[in-house]
Amino acid sequence: MVQRFASVLGIPKENRERYEELHAAVWPEVLEQIKKSNIRNYSIYRYGELLFSYFEYVGDDFDGDMAKMAEDPATQRWWDINKPLQRPLPDRAEGEWWAAIPEIFHTD
Repeated sequence: MVQRFASVLGIPKENRERYEELHAAVWPEVLEQIKKSNIRNYSIYRYGELLFSYFEYVGDDFDGDMAKMAEDPATQRWWDINKPLQRPLPDRAEGEWWAAIPEIFHTD
């Protein structure tokens, strides 16, 4: 079963260019870890000072797969570079960096 996830995060105007440069050439080992973590159809969009993320999860242990991703050294380095460029939204849930967005409608 495919699970769909959407989330939003702030990106200050002064950090846009660097963030977009990084994501124009995501490290191959990070892309491989995303795939190993059962994430497919992953996209990030920018609208003004907001980033919108969408992906589909095709595994059967989301928490376990996300823990493995968080333990991956290349992913940790990638996050260390990108996290200072981002600005989490003040109304996000506790423990969230990207604020989860509930799905309202879907059709295949």
